[in-house]
Amino acid sequence: MLTALTVLGLPAQAEPPPPSGPAVGTPAYLARDLKNLADAYGRIIGPGGQLANPAYLPALVKEATLLSATQLLNQAANPLRPVISAGQLVPGWNVGNPLRAGWNGTRGVSTTISFLNRYGALLRGTVYAPKPGARDPYTGAALTGPFPGVVITPGSIQGSEGMYVWLAQDLAERGYVVLTYDVQGQGTSETLPHVGGTPFPFCNPFAKPVDGNLLGCPGVPFQQLANFTTGTTDALDWFLSPANPYAARLDRTPDTETATPGRTGRIAIVGHSLGAAAVSQLQGTDPRVAAVVALDKLAGKGDTSAFSAISGGNTNTPVVPALAIQSEYGFAVTPYFLSGGSSIIPSGSPKGPDPMRERRTGFDDWAAAGVDSMLIVPRASTHLEYTDIPYVLPASRYGQALTSSYVQLWLDKYLKHADVDAALLGTSFRYLEPRGRGVWSPITLDRAAGLSFYYCSAYDVRSHGTELRNPDIAGVGGCS
Repeated sequence: MLTALTVLGLPAQAEPPPPSGPAVGTPAYLARDLKNLADAYGRIIGPGGQLANPAYLPALVKEATLLSATQLLNQAANPLRPVISAGQLVPGWNVGNPLRAGWNGTRGVSTTISFLNRYGALLRGTVYAPKPGARDPYTGAALTGPFPGVVITPGSIQGSEGMYVWLAQDLAERGYVVLTYDVQGQGTSETLPHVGGTPFPFCNPFAKPVDGNLLGCPGVPFQQLANFTTGTTDALDWFLSPANPYAARLDRTPDTETATPGRTGRIAIVGHSLGAAAVSQLQGTDPRVAAVVALDKLAGKGDTSAFSAISGGNTNTPVVPALAIQSEYGFAVTPYFLSGGSSIIPSGSPKGPDPMRERRTGFDDWAAAGVDSMLIVPRASTHLEYTDIPYVLPASRYGQALTSSYVQLWLDKYLKHADVDAALLGTSFRYLEPRGRGVWSPITLDRAAGLSFYYCSAYDVRSHGTELRNPDIAGVGGCS
Protein backbone atom coordinates (compact mmCIF):
# COMPACT_ATOMS: atom_id res chain seq x y z
CA MET A 1 0.00 0.00 0.00
CA LEU A 2 1.38 3.39 -0.98
CA THR A 3 1.78 5.92 1.81
CA ALA A 4 1.38 9.67 1.35
CA LEU A 5 5.16 9.91 1.63
CA THR A 6 5.84 7.58 -1.27
CA VAL A 7 3.21 9.35 -3.35
CA LEU A 8 5.11 12.56 -2.72
CA GLY A 9 8.32 10.88 -3.80
CA LEU A 10 9.81 11.01 -0.31
CA PRO A 11 11.33 8.16 1.76
CA ALA A 12 8.58 6.05 3.27
CA GLN A 13 9.70 6.63 6.89
CA ALA A 14 11.05 10.20 6.42
CA GLU A 15 13.99 9.26 8.62
CA PRO A 16 16.47 12.08 9.28
CA PRO A 17 19.84 11.69 7.58
CA PRO A 18 22.74 10.75 9.86
CA PRO A 19 24.41 13.74 11.52
CA SER A 20 27.65 14.85 9.96
CA GLY A 21 30.26 17.48 10.61
CA PRO A 22 33.39 18.00 12.67
CA ALA A 23 33.57 17.48 16.43
CA VAL A 24 33.04 20.48 18.70
CA GLY A 25 36.25 22.41 19.37
CA THR A 26 38.34 20.86 16.58
CA PRO A 27 40.10 23.11 14.05
CA ALA A 28 37.60 22.05 11.40
CA TYR A 29 34.71 22.95 13.70
CA LEU A 30 36.22 26.37 14.45
CA ALA A 31 36.80 27.03 10.76
CA ARG A 32 33.18 26.13 9.95
CA ASP A 33 31.93 28.38 12.73
CA LEU A 34 34.04 31.31 11.50
CA LYS A 35 32.63 30.91 8.00
CA ASN A 36 29.11 30.82 9.42
CA LEU A 37 29.79 34.06 11.31
CA ALA A 38 30.97 35.72 8.09
CA ASP A 39 27.98 34.38 6.15
CA ALA A 40 25.69 36.08 8.67
CA TYR A 41 26.68 39.33 6.89
CA GLY A 42 26.00 37.87 3.44
CA ARG A 43 23.22 40.29 2.55
CA ILE A 44 25.77 43.08 2.75
CA ILE A 45 29.04 41.50 1.61
CA GLY A 46 27.96 38.29 -0.14
CA PRO A 47 27.87 37.68 -3.91
CA GLY A 48 25.21 39.92 -5.39
CA GLY A 49 24.65 41.56 -2.00
CA GLN A 50 24.21 45.22 -1.21
CA LEU A 51 27.87 46.16 -1.68
CA ALA A 52 28.33 44.02 -4.79
CA ASN A 53 25.24 45.24 -6.65
CA PRO A 54 25.95 48.57 -8.41
CA ALA A 55 22.23 49.28 -8.63
CA TYR A 56 21.71 49.21 -4.87
CA LEU A 57 23.17 52.55 -3.70
CA PRO A 58 21.61 54.73 -6.45
CA ALA A 59 18.23 53.10 -5.80
CA LEU A 60 18.60 53.59 -2.04
CA VAL A 61 19.45 57.29 -2.38
CA LYS A 62 16.58 57.90 -4.77
CA GLU A 63 13.93 56.04 -2.79
CA ALA A 64 15.10 57.33 0.61
CA THR A 65 14.99 60.94 -0.58
CA LEU A 66 11.53 60.58 -2.09
CA LEU A 67 10.08 58.74 0.89
CA SER A 68 11.56 61.10 3.50
CA ALA A 69 10.15 64.14 1.69
CA THR A 70 6.74 62.49 1.43
CA GLN A 71 6.72 61.68 5.15
CA LEU A 72 7.62 65.25 6.10
CA LEU A 73 4.85 66.62 3.91
CA ASN A 74 2.35 64.20 5.45
CA GLN A 75 3.36 65.33 8.94
CA ALA A 76 3.03 68.99 8.00
CA ALA A 77 -0.45 68.31 6.67
CA ASN A 78 -1.45 66.49 9.89
CA PRO A 79 -0.02 68.53 12.80
CA LEU A 80 -2.44 66.95 15.30
CA ARG A 81 -1.13 63.47 14.42
CA PRO A 82 2.49 63.65 15.63
CA VAL A 83 4.82 60.86 14.51
CA ILE A 84 7.81 60.70 16.84
CA SER A 85 9.64 57.61 15.66
CA ALA A 86 12.85 56.46 14.01
CA GLY A 87 10.88 55.88 10.83
CA GLN A 88 9.90 59.55 10.73
CA LEU A 89 13.13 61.10 11.97
CA VAL A 90 15.82 58.98 10.27
CA PRO A 91 15.96 59.42 6.46
CA GLY A 92 15.45 56.15 4.63
CA TRP A 93 14.42 54.15 7.70
CA ASN A 94 11.21 52.99 6.04
CA VAL A 95 12.56 52.32 2.54
CA GLY A 96 13.03 48.58 2.82
CA ASN A 97 14.68 47.04 -0.24
CA PRO A 98 15.08 49.85 -2.80
CA LEU A 99 15.66 47.29 -5.54
CA ARG A 100 11.92 46.58 -5.39
CA ALA A 101 11.02 50.08 -6.60
CA GLY A 102 8.77 49.89 -9.64
CA TRP A 103 6.86 46.81 -8.46
CA ASN A 104 3.59 48.72 -8.16
CA GLY A 105 1.82 48.71 -11.51
CA THR A 106 4.14 46.17 -13.13
CA ARG A 107 4.17 42.99 -11.03
CA GLY A 108 1.24 43.88 -8.77
CA VAL A 109 -0.64 46.84 -7.33
CA SER A 110 -0.38 48.60 -3.98
CA THR A 111 -2.16 51.45 -2.23
CA THR A 112 -1.13 53.39 0.88
CA ILE A 113 -3.84 53.51 3.54
CA SER A 114 -4.50 54.75 7.07
CA PHE A 115 -6.96 53.91 9.82
CA LEU A 116 -7.62 54.74 13.45
CA ASN A 117 -6.83 52.15 16.07
CA ARG A 118 -9.04 51.61 19.13
CA TYR A 119 -7.26 54.44 20.94
CA GLY A 120 -7.80 57.00 18.19
CA ALA A 121 -4.18 56.95 16.99
CA LEU A 122 -3.69 57.07 13.23
CA LEU A 123 -1.96 53.96 11.88
CA ARG A 124 -0.54 53.93 8.37
CA GLY A 125 0.08 51.02 6.06
CA THR A 126 -0.04 49.63 2.53
CA VAL A 127 -2.27 47.05 0.85
CA TYR A 128 -0.82 44.85 -1.90
CA ALA A 129 -2.82 42.81 -4.41
CA PRO A 130 -2.40 40.97 -7.71
CA LYS A 131 -2.44 43.15 -10.79
CA PRO A 132 -5.74 42.71 -12.67
CA GLY A 133 -5.27 40.19 -15.44
CA ALA A 134 -1.88 39.09 -14.09
CA ARG A 135 -0.39 35.62 -14.21
CA ASP A 136 1.61 33.85 -11.54
CA PRO A 137 5.26 34.69 -12.35
CA TYR A 138 6.34 31.15 -11.41
CA THR A 139 3.67 29.00 -13.04
CA GLY A 140 2.07 31.24 -15.62
CA ALA A 141 -1.40 30.46 -14.26
CA ALA A 142 -3.98 33.24 -14.44
CA LEU A 143 -4.70 34.97 -11.12
CA THR A 144 -8.47 35.29 -11.20
CA GLY A 145 -9.46 35.75 -7.57
CA PRO A 146 -11.04 36.23 -5.16
CA PHE A 147 -7.94 35.88 -3.04
CA PRO A 148 -7.03 34.87 0.53
CA GLY A 149 -5.82 37.63 2.83
CA VAL A 150 -2.66 38.13 4.88
CA VAL A 151 -1.90 40.72 7.58
CA ILE A 152 1.78 41.31 8.44
CA THR A 153 2.68 42.79 11.84
CA PRO A 154 6.17 44.31 12.13
CA GLY A 155 8.82 43.68 14.74
CA SER A 156 9.47 45.92 17.73
CA ILE A 157 12.37 48.31 18.42
CA GLN A 158 11.09 50.57 15.63
CA GLY A 159 10.42 47.97 12.96
CA SER A 160 8.47 49.54 10.11
CA GLU A 161 6.19 48.22 7.41
CA GLY A 162 8.65 49.13 4.65
CA MET A 163 11.05 46.51 5.98
CA TYR A 164 8.53 43.76 5.11
CA VAL A 165 7.66 44.82 1.56
CA TRP A 166 9.61 41.79 0.28
CA LEU A 167 7.11 39.33 1.71
CA ALA A 168 4.01 41.40 0.90
CA GLN A 169 5.00 41.76 -2.76
CA ASP A 170 6.04 38.13 -3.11
CA LEU A 171 2.65 36.99 -1.79
CA ALA A 172 0.58 39.53 -3.71
CA GLU A 173 2.02 38.61 -7.09
CA ARG A 174 1.15 34.97 -6.38
CA GLY A 175 -2.50 35.54 -5.52
CA TYR A 176 -2.94 37.12 -2.08
CA VAL A 177 -4.23 40.44 -0.78
CA VAL A 178 -1.73 41.59 1.86
CA LEU A 179 -1.71 44.38 4.45
CA THR A 180 1.47 45.73 6.00
CA TYR A 181 1.14 48.43 8.65
CA ASP A 182 3.02 50.25 11.40
CA VAL A 183 1.94 49.70 14.98
CA GLN A 184 1.36 52.79 17.10
CA GLY A 185 4.64 54.57 17.84
CA GLN A 186 6.62 52.97 15.01
CA GLY A 187 7.27 53.73 11.35
CA THR A 188 4.90 56.44 10.16
CA SER A 189 2.05 55.70 12.59
CA GLU A 190 1.04 58.21 15.23
CA THR A 191 2.82 58.08 18.57
CA LEU A 192 0.11 59.21 21.01
CA PRO A 193 -3.52 58.17 21.48
CA HIS A 194 -6.56 60.43 21.37
CA VAL A 195 -8.29 59.42 24.59
CA GLY A 196 -12.00 60.17 24.74
CA GLY A 197 -12.30 60.97 21.05
CA THR A 198 -10.52 64.30 21.33
CA PRO A 199 -8.91 65.63 18.12
CA PHE A 200 -5.82 66.42 20.17
CA PRO A 201 -3.22 63.81 21.09
CA PHE A 202 -3.50 63.30 24.82
CA CYS A 203 -3.28 60.63 27.45
CA ASN A 204 -2.90 60.28 31.18
CA PRO A 205 -0.04 57.88 32.04
CA PHE A 206 -1.38 57.58 35.59
CA ALA A 207 -4.80 56.32 34.54
CA LYS A 208 -5.75 52.66 34.85
CA PRO A 209 -4.07 50.62 32.08
CA VAL A 210 -6.34 48.96 29.49
CA ASP A 211 -5.92 46.06 27.04
CA GLY A 212 -2.66 44.92 28.61
CA ASN A 213 -0.91 48.27 28.19
CA LEU A 214 1.90 48.99 30.63
CA LEU A 215 0.63 52.49 31.45
CA GLY A 216 -2.65 54.37 31.39
CA CYS A 217 -1.47 55.99 28.15
CA PRO A 218 -2.62 53.42 25.56
CA GLY A 219 0.07 52.50 23.05
CA VAL A 220 2.83 54.26 24.99
CA PRO A 221 5.58 53.16 25.23
CA PHE A 222 5.72 51.52 21.81
CA GLN A 223 7.90 48.64 23.10
CA GLN A 224 5.22 46.48 24.68
CA LEU A 225 3.36 43.38 23.57
CA ALA A 226 -0.04 45.11 23.85
CA ASN A 227 0.81 47.38 20.92
CA PHE A 228 1.30 44.35 18.71
CA THR A 229 -1.67 42.26 19.83
CA THR A 230 -4.16 45.14 19.67
CA GLY A 231 -2.43 46.41 16.53
CA THR A 232 -2.93 43.07 14.77
CA THR A 233 -6.57 42.85 15.84
CA ASP A 234 -7.34 46.43 14.77
CA ALA A 235 -5.51 45.87 11.48
CA LEU A 236 -7.62 42.75 10.85
CA ASP A 237 -10.80 44.71 11.62
CA TRP A 238 -9.86 47.35 9.04
CA PHE A 239 -8.57 44.81 6.50
CA LEU A 240 -11.92 42.99 6.47
CA SER A 241 -13.98 46.20 6.37
CA PRO A 242 -15.34 48.03 3.32
CA ALA A 243 -12.65 50.70 3.87
CA ASN A 244 -10.05 48.34 2.40
CA PRO A 245 -9.70 49.42 -1.26
CA TYR A 246 -9.24 45.76 -2.23
CA ALA A 247 -12.03 44.42 -0.02
CA ALA A 248 -14.00 43.19 -3.03
CA ARG A 249 -11.05 41.01 -4.08
CA LEU A 250 -10.86 39.15 -0.76
CA ASP A 251 -12.21 35.59 -0.70
CA ARG A 252 -15.10 35.63 1.79
CA THR A 253 -16.47 32.18 1.03
CA PRO A 254 -16.46 29.79 4.02
CA ASP A 255 -13.51 27.42 3.92
CA THR A 256 -14.91 23.87 3.87
CA GLU A 257 -11.43 22.27 3.74
CA THR A 258 -10.04 24.08 6.77
CA ALA A 259 -7.34 22.33 8.76
CA THR A 260 -8.83 23.70 11.99
CA PRO A 261 -12.40 22.82 12.98
CA GLY A 262 -14.44 25.97 13.44
CA ARG A 263 -12.04 28.21 11.55
CA THR A 264 -13.63 28.81 8.17
CA GLY A 265 -11.98 32.04 7.11
CA ARG A 266 -9.18 32.44 4.56
CA ILE A 267 -6.94 34.79 6.51
CA ALA A 268 -3.38 34.34 7.79
CA ILE A 269 -1.45 36.53 10.19
CA VAL A 270 2.32 36.94 10.00
CA GLY A 271 4.50 38.60 12.63
CA HIS A 272 8.17 39.26 13.30
CA SER A 273 9.87 39.46 16.71
CA LEU A 274 7.37 40.94 19.17
CA GLY A 275 4.93 40.78 16.27
CA ALA A 276 5.60 37.03 16.16
CA ALA A 277 4.75 36.80 19.86
CA ALA A 278 1.53 38.70 19.13
CA VAL A 279 0.37 36.49 16.25
CA SER A 280 1.33 33.37 18.24
CA GLN A 281 -1.15 34.54 20.87
CA LEU A 282 -3.92 35.74 18.58
CA GLN A 283 -4.05 32.59 16.43
CA GLY A 284 -5.53 30.85 19.46
CA THR A 285 -8.26 33.41 20.12
CA ASP A 286 -9.27 35.18 16.88
CA PRO A 287 -11.77 33.03 14.95
CA ARG A 288 -10.96 34.81 11.67
CA VAL A 289 -7.43 33.39 11.54
CA ALA A 290 -6.82 30.14 9.64
CA ALA A 291 -2.99 30.00 9.59
CA VAL A 292 -0.07 31.74 11.25
CA VAL A 293 3.55 32.46 10.36
CA ALA A 294 5.99 33.54 13.08
CA LEU A 295 9.29 35.07 12.02
CA ASP A 296 11.63 34.58 14.99
CA LYS A 297 9.86 33.32 17.04
CA LEU A 298 6.77 31.15 17.34
CA ALA A 299 5.75 31.28 21.00
CA GLY A 300 4.09 28.20 22.41
CA LYS A 301 2.28 27.33 25.61
CA GLY A 302 5.33 25.94 27.36
CA ASP A 303 7.92 28.42 26.11
CA THR A 304 10.19 29.43 29.00
CA SER A 305 13.03 30.85 26.90
CA ALA A 306 14.66 34.22 27.40
CA PHE A 307 12.71 35.48 24.40
CA SER A 308 9.47 34.53 26.12
CA ALA A 309 10.52 36.51 29.18
CA ILE A 310 10.80 39.66 27.08
CA SER A 311 7.14 39.41 26.13
CA GLY A 312 6.01 38.58 29.65
CA GLY A 313 5.80 34.82 29.26
CA ASN A 314 3.51 32.79 27.04
CA THR A 315 0.42 30.69 27.66
CA ASN A 316 -0.51 30.36 23.99
CA THR A 317 -2.65 27.44 22.85
CA PRO A 318 -1.81 25.95 19.44
CA VAL A 319 -4.94 26.10 17.29
CA VAL A 320 -4.11 26.79 13.62
CA PRO A 321 -1.27 25.49 11.41
CA ALA A 322 1.92 27.36 12.25
CA LEU A 323 5.08 27.96 10.26
CA ALA A 324 8.00 29.05 12.43
CA ILE A 325 11.02 30.62 10.74
CA GLN A 326 13.70 31.08 13.42
CA SER A 327 17.27 32.29 13.47
CA GLU A 328 20.68 31.13 14.60
CA TYR A 329 21.73 34.60 15.79
CA GLY A 330 19.96 37.54 17.37
CA PHE A 331 20.88 41.19 16.87
CA ALA A 332 24.54 40.29 17.29
CA VAL A 333 26.51 37.53 15.57
CA THR A 334 28.28 35.47 18.23
CA PRO A 335 30.58 32.39 18.15
CA TYR A 336 29.27 28.92 18.88
CA PHE A 337 30.34 28.96 22.55
CA LEU A 338 27.88 31.83 23.22
CA SER A 339 24.89 30.05 21.72
CA GLY A 340 23.20 29.12 25.00
CA GLY A 341 19.93 30.54 26.28
CA SER A 342 18.38 32.18 23.23
CA SER A 343 19.47 33.83 20.02
CA ILE A 344 18.00 37.06 21.42
CA ILE A 345 19.84 36.88 24.75
CA PRO A 346 22.81 34.51 24.24
CA SER A 347 24.75 32.92 27.05
CA GLY A 348 27.66 30.54 27.42
CA SER A 349 27.55 27.12 25.79
CA PRO A 350 31.11 25.71 25.74
CA LYS A 351 29.94 22.29 24.51
CA GLY A 352 28.40 23.86 21.43
CA PRO A 353 24.88 24.80 20.36
CA ASP A 354 21.91 22.89 21.74
CA PRO A 355 20.19 21.46 18.62
CA MET A 356 16.78 21.64 20.30
CA ARG A 357 16.99 25.32 21.22
CA GLU A 358 14.70 26.60 18.47
CA ARG A 359 12.24 23.70 18.69
CA ARG A 360 11.36 24.40 22.30
CA THR A 361 10.00 27.91 21.76
CA GLY A 362 6.86 26.75 19.96
CA PHE A 363 7.18 23.95 17.43
CA ASP A 364 7.19 21.16 20.03
CA ASP A 365 3.99 22.53 21.58
CA TRP A 366 2.25 22.55 18.18
CA ALA A 367 3.42 19.03 17.39
CA ALA A 368 2.32 17.76 20.82
CA ALA A 369 -1.11 19.31 20.29
CA GLY A 370 -1.47 17.54 16.94
CA VAL A 371 -1.65 20.84 15.05
CA ASP A 372 0.27 21.03 11.77
CA SER A 373 3.55 22.84 12.18
CA MET A 374 6.91 23.39 10.54
CA LEU A 375 10.15 24.85 11.86
CA ILE A 376 12.79 26.23 9.50
CA VAL A 377 16.11 27.62 10.73
CA PRO A 378 18.01 29.23 7.83
CA ARG A 379 21.78 28.84 8.04
CA ALA A 380 23.72 31.92 9.27
CA SER A 381 20.41 33.72 9.83
CA THR A 382 19.95 36.60 12.29
CA HIS A 383 16.97 38.21 13.99
CA LEU A 384 17.21 40.94 11.34
CA GLU A 385 16.85 38.43 8.49
CA TYR A 386 13.21 39.41 8.01
CA THR A 387 13.75 43.17 7.81
CA ASP A 388 15.35 45.04 4.93
CA ILE A 389 18.02 47.34 6.38
CA PRO A 390 20.88 48.80 4.27
CA TYR A 391 24.58 48.16 4.75
CA VAL A 392 24.98 47.94 8.52
CA LEU A 393 23.07 45.22 10.37
CA PRO A 394 23.70 41.50 9.82
CA ALA A 395 21.59 39.12 7.76
CA SER A 396 22.46 36.12 5.60
CA ARG A 397 22.50 36.31 1.82
CA TYR A 398 19.60 33.98 1.04
CA GLY A 399 17.71 33.54 4.31
CA GLN A 400 15.02 35.99 3.28
CA ALA A 401 14.52 34.27 -0.08
CA LEU A 402 14.27 30.87 1.63
CA THR A 403 11.80 32.31 4.13
CA SER A 404 9.59 33.73 1.40
CA SER A 405 9.61 30.42 -0.46
CA TYR A 406 8.42 28.53 2.62
CA VAL A 407 5.79 31.15 3.51
CA GLN A 408 4.34 31.06 0.00
CA LEU A 409 4.04 27.27 0.08
CA TRP A 410 2.68 27.18 3.64
CA LEU A 411 -0.11 29.61 2.83
CA ASP A 412 -0.83 27.87 -0.46
CA LYS A 413 -1.35 24.65 1.52
CA TYR A 414 -3.55 26.04 4.29
CA LEU A 415 -5.37 28.98 2.67
CA LYS A 416 -5.65 27.86 -0.97
CA HIS A 417 -5.52 24.12 -0.21
CA ALA A 418 -3.21 23.66 -3.18
CA ASP A 419 -1.42 20.34 -3.62
CA VAL A 420 2.03 21.65 -2.70
CA ASP A 421 3.23 19.02 -0.21
CA ALA A 422 5.97 17.71 -2.51
CA ALA A 423 7.31 21.24 -2.98
CA LEU A 424 6.93 22.19 0.69
CA LEU A 425 8.88 19.13 1.82
CA GLY A 426 11.23 19.20 -1.16
CA THR A 427 14.96 19.82 -1.35
CA SER A 428 15.15 22.88 -3.61
CA PHE A 429 13.15 26.02 -4.36
CA ARG A 430 12.90 28.49 -7.22
CA TYR A 431 12.83 32.16 -6.24
CA LEU A 432 12.63 35.42 -8.18
CA GLU A 433 15.02 37.94 -6.65
CA PRO A 434 14.93 41.70 -7.40
CA ARG A 435 18.20 42.99 -8.85
CA GLY A 436 17.15 46.60 -9.54
CA ARG A 437 15.95 48.58 -12.55
CA GLY A 438 12.86 46.42 -12.81
CA VAL A 439 14.76 43.13 -13.12
CA TRP A 440 13.79 40.03 -11.14
CA SER A 441 16.30 37.20 -11.59
CA PRO A 442 15.56 33.50 -10.97
CA ILE A 443 17.72 31.72 -8.41
CA THR A 444 17.66 28.17 -7.05
CA LEU A 445 17.80 27.62 -3.30
CA ASP A 446 19.21 24.32 -2.06
CA ARG A 447 17.61 23.17 1.17
CA ALA A 448 20.67 21.29 2.42
CA ALA A 449 22.90 24.33 2.00
CA GLY A 450 20.25 26.73 3.29
CA LEU A 451 19.37 25.13 6.62
CA SER A 452 21.25 25.43 9.89
CA PHE A 453 23.73 22.69 10.78
CA TYR A 454 23.46 23.76 14.44
CA TYR A 455 19.71 23.73 15.15
CA CYS A 456 16.87 21.37 14.28
CA SER A 457 14.54 22.17 11.43
CA ALA A 458 11.46 19.94 11.49
CA TYR A 459 7.93 19.36 10.30
CA ASP A 460 4.82 17.55 11.52
CA VAL A 461 2.01 17.98 8.99
CA ARG A 462 -0.94 16.09 7.53
CA SER A 463 -1.23 15.19 3.87
CA HIS A 464 -4.30 13.40 2.51
CA GLY A 465 -5.08 12.13 5.98
CA THR A 466 -1.56 10.85 6.72
CA GLU A 467 0.83 12.39 9.23
CA LEU A 468 4.21 13.33 7.76
CA ARG A 469 6.85 13.88 10.42
CA ASN A 470 10.55 14.62 10.32
CA PRO A 471 12.18 15.92 13.54
CA ASP A 472 15.51 16.69 11.86
CA ILE A 473 15.29 17.81 8.24
CA ALA A 474 18.95 18.82 7.98
CA GLY A 475 20.48 15.90 9.86
CA VAL A 476 21.79 17.99 12.73
CA GLY A 477 21.49 15.14 15.26
CA GLY A 478 20.02 15.25 18.76
CA CYS A 479 16.60 16.31 17.43
CA SER A 480 14.42 13.34 18.39
